[in-house]
Amino acid sequence: MNGIATTVAGLDFRNPVVLASGTAGFGIEIDDVVDLDAVGGISTKAVSIAPRTGNPALRVSEFAGGMINAIGLANPGLEAVKRDYLPWLPANHPGTRVFVNVVGNSIDDFATVVHAIDGMPGIDAFELNVSCPNVKAGGLEFGADHQALAALVAAARGRTSRPIFVKLSPTLGAGIADTAKVAVDAGATGLTLVNTMPGLVIDTHKRKPKISFGSGGLSGPAVLPIGVLATWRVSRALPGVPLIGLGGVSTGDDAVQYLLAGASLVGVGTAALRDPRAPERIAQQMAAWARREGVRDLTSIIGTLQWPS
Repeated sequence: MNGIATTVAGLDFRNPVVLASGTAGFGIEIDDVVDLDAVGGISTKAVSIAPRTGNPALRVSEFAGGMINAIGLANPGLEAVKRDYLPWLPANHPGTRVFVNVVGNSIDDFATVVHAIDGMPGIDAFELNVSCPNVKAGGLEFGADHQALAALVAAARGRTSRPIFVKLSPTLGAGIADTAKVAVDAGATGLTLVNTMPGLVIDTHKRKPKISFGSGGLSGPAVLPIGVLATWRVSRALPGVPLIGLGGVSTGDDAVQYLLAGASLVGVGTAALRDPRAPERIAQQMAAWARREGVRDLTSIIGTLQWPS
């Protein structure tokens, strides 16, 4: 697929498609259904210091616009991830870039996970999930508190020289560009835009929420315009900063929208859960779009959206 290879944050990607965190495990879980050599990279399931069992079932439910989920950041914990999961992908799919998604309840948690994983071979970058609550600050999300966010990113940067991407919430609205700048000024290499959108889906027969936690994160086609707008806002405020556009991508055209809005890479999540061939197909459709439009190099269209005058 000539013309869709790209280099972002000093890393070479065979194409801009990255499997979104929480939808692909650590790669090994989906190896028999998704062609991991057909995507540019994968962002792993979230990693915390201690194991997390997550929320009780039912954790996921579909609706007309996509999916609502409340997984609860379930994962085996840092030591098990290092021992049993992270070595597999570089050993079996060395051309697929690995972003390790990191979560925590405090700034020290994030720094500890980054430091522990930083020395492992085959790990290309970190993705910090700052939509989780800062327990020491009374539950306020790190991404909603600029002072805490700056301290968190600086602490992580002090533990690694690898690229760091900060994953921001769409609930920041028009303020997402200001928050992104705080993260970059503190040492982030780039941003992932955006995380799921909070929402509620009700079972009208039972008169209860569809999932056991009650509310959850919305993903899928309904989120596409939200993610594209966030990407455009941040790319205008921080030109040249690498962005991973994420939310609602199910076709090559969706992915191209993110590039036009300023993203360098494009995350695919819910679409791959519905159809494991979707990531490969999306990359192929991006290449086909480039041929039709006479675009030799997809990087040439990044951020070229023509805004109405």
